[in-house]
Amino acid sequence: MRLSILALALVLVACGSMPPRDSAPQPARQQRSGSTEPAGTSTGSANAVLFRAIALVGTPYHFGGNTPLGGFDCSGLVGYVFRDAANLSLPRTAAQMSELPAHELDRDELRSADLVFFRDRRRITHVGIYVGGQRFVHAPSTGGTVRLDSLDGHWWREHFAFGKRVIR
Repeated sequence: MRLSILALALVLVACGSMPPRDSAPQPARQQRSGSTEPAGTSTGSANAVLFRAIALVGTPYHFGGNTPLGGFDCSGLVGYVFRDAANLSLPRTAAQMSELPAHELDRDELRSADLVFFRDRRRITHVGIYVGGQRFVHAPSTGGTVRLDSLDGHWWREHFAFGKRVIR
């Protein structure tokens, strides 16, 4: 327990010591191949997403919420984290995020900062941010808080649909 608290404290200190970002949107960057990629695409952006997501653990769930002060629902949390930490705007709902033009990933292909999607029957109903070690950050339900869970948990294992990599 003490080790978990210490690890979380280190993450929060690291988040608090990040330099301020320019709030203006960044243009797409040109890659060597000549194609463009969205702003916020790098290992640094992935790390910023992870730090920001973990720092929000404990924030109350609020249906339709998309700010730390107002609380979060699952897609509100994901959208806020990617916008704040990687300057990347995502669609508002989990279902819309699942339709982003990116390859669908199996569990064994996931990397930190990938989106993880869950379905209830046939449709996507939930999204979170993969942090590594088969764990993800998400805003699960009314009355709860943003938390870190395992993909091996009973409901999550049974309902995992796929992941998507939006930061390359």
